[in-house]
Amino acid sequence: MTGKLTVVRSGALTTVQDHGRRGHAHLGVPRSGALDAPAMGLANRLLGNGPDAAVLETTLTGCALRPDRGVSVVVGGAPCPVTVGGRPAPWGVPVRVPAGAVLNVGGVTAGVRSYVAVAGGIAVDPVLGSRSTDLLSGLGPSPLHDGDVLPVGAPARQTALPDSAPWPAPPTELILPLRFGPRADWFTPAALRTLTSATYRVSQHSNRIGLRTEGPALERVSTGELPSEGMVLGAVQVPPDGRPVVFLHDHPTTGGYPVVAVVDEAALAAAAQAPAATPIRFVPG
Repeated sequence: MTGKLTVVRSGALTTVQDHGRRGHAHLGVPRSGALDAPAMGLANRLLGNGPDAAVLETTLTGCALRPDRGVSVVVGGAPCPVTVGGRPAPWGVPVRVPAGAVLNVGGVTAGVRSYVAVAGGIAVDPVLGSRSTDLLSGLGPSPLHDGDVLPVGAPARQTALPDSAPWPAPPTELILPLRFGPRADWFTPAALRTLTSATYRVSQHSNRIGLRTEGPALERVSTGELPSEGMVLGAVQVPPDGRPVVFLHDHPTTGGYPVVAVVDEAALAAAAQAPAATPIRFVPG
């Protein structure tokens, strides 16, 4: 540890995230990790951090931090206003935050989740090989609260700071390619056509566990019950109300509602940045 960050304002939901806990589903441990992994990776690369360096993932309202010594940071992901010591600072490129100055990450102007990377990474203790906060199992550090103090690791040797970076814009429409199965036969042919032809919308009840949808219900062939079976990232589970739920990184490892299809993992970063009411189209892929 080479420094500390004090949380001045924790925001609606700010968590520590890295690439997550892969390979522990058989123990009932979800993967967790940054929902927008490409955004986390780009922020880390801009600082010279390794790919596994932990960052902060904010939700809608940002956060504010005070370092005890000068640090370089990148705020990326969902666009938002950034200030350092009350003065406007650039978003999406490395900026220097002096000791004692407050880095304020404002509310998003588009998208949902911003990422705050710090040179050296957030150096909380790993649990099962990851520093990620898992909201479902409770593993990893708790979501941030005002007054929390976070350790910062040793930064890589300073390199020239770039003037710009290729940040993708948050989606105005979410296109989710999927493959049917394993329980597509539990649904009527009309339901399968509806899933790939109707326009759904992101529900305001979505979270890190799942992207909930609003739209036409999917009719089942049978109303029977399934034994709990394994769930994967991107699984499209259909609860009794018939509205599809796309499982994200904090999803349960087992479930008893039928999975009609699975969304391509590469499409889930965009899902992480889709605010409530964003149109969704499921397309066979």
